[in-house]
Formats: sequence, C-alpha cells, structure tokens
Amino acid sequence: MEIDVVNDRPDDPEARSRVSGEGDAPPLAGDAASAPDAPGAGAEPLLAADDASATDVPPAPDVDYKDRWLRAEADLQNFRRRAQRDVEEARRAAEERVLLEIVAAIDDLERALDSARAAAAADAYVQGVQLVAQRLSEYLARQGVIALDPLGQPFDPRFHEALLEVPAAEGARPGDVVQVALKGYRRGERALRAARVVVARRGDGA
Repeated sequence: MEIDVVNDRPDDPEARSRVSGEGDAPPLAGDAASAPDAPGAGAEPLLAADDASATDVPPAPDVDYKDRWLRAEADLQNFRRRAQRDVEEARRAAEERVLLEIVAAIDDLERALDSARAAAAADAYVQGVQLVAQRLSEYLARQGVIALDPLGQPFDPRFHEALLEVPAAEGARPGDVVQVALKGYRRGERALRAARVVVARRGDGA
C-alpha cells in the first residue's frame, strides 16, 4: 500500500530532505568496493609492483679507482717517454743532415787540394783552400764527429762499407781494409757516413 506524503511545509528544508530521501534505495555492500574512483582502490598492488622492480635491479659492481689511476698514470708516463724519444730522434736526424752537407763540402775541398797540388798551383791558393777545409773539420769535431781512416784495420760492418774483396797482399791479413775509397765519419757510436773500403781476402778465394 503506497502512502503519498504531502509536504505541507514547503519552506521547511528538513521536511524536503526527508521526502526526497524516502524513495532512494540503500546502496549495496559490493558497490563501494567495485567503484573505480573509490578512495584507496588499487594502491596495494601498485606498491607491490614497485617493490618487485626494485629488487630486480642488479647491484653496482665494485670499482677499483686506485687501480684505474695507476694504469692511467703508467699510460701517461709511457706517452711522455715516447714523445721525448721522438723529439730526440727528429733533432738528431736534422743535425745529421746538416753535418752530412758539411762532410760533402770537405770532400770537395780535399779534391780541390789534390788537383791544385797536382797542377802545381800557387801556394797561397792551396793554403786558402786548406784553411777552409780545416775550419770545417774543426766544427765537425766540436759536434762530436770523428773522421774514419780504417786503412790496415779489421773490417767493421758498423762503420765500413765493403766495395769489393781482393786477394790479401803480403803482410795483410784476410778481413783487413787494404784501400779506402771514401773516408768515413762517425758521431758517437753511430756512423754518420760509412767509409767505403776494399777488403783483403785469402788468395785461394776462401
């Protein structure tokens, strides 16, 4: 049996609320849990997923910074030594090029002296050329360059260049230098220019 409720007091707000609320059905128990915008819905699964992903990250490897520093320092020292060695080799090569030019000039002056003496040239001319050659030889000596005259000495492949071999003459030992075709020069333990020589060998061709 339906009862119509008549609001005889339209100005009363409490009466209007009672009238409007009487026809609403009570909410079900499962509606609050199934509502998508209910407070706290889905919070616990999200936190569980974050914890699982955090445990899956591998630990950072231990870095030996001291070992890395020592290796970098060793590489730097090796680079400095190589650079210094390259600079020294380049400087020595440049110096030797200049010294070889002076050696060639001395060769020309010595040949000029031989020709002047053979042609009985004036003494003043011979002395002038000889003085120039002497001054150049003194400069080479100040630079540590020594002239090589290996006549009668054993052949040394470090400072001698053999042009040919001839049978050993009387009094010459096999392997000795019996003739110097071009004088050599050395600077320290390095040959600036090898002497071109003729070497004695045994008479039977051995």
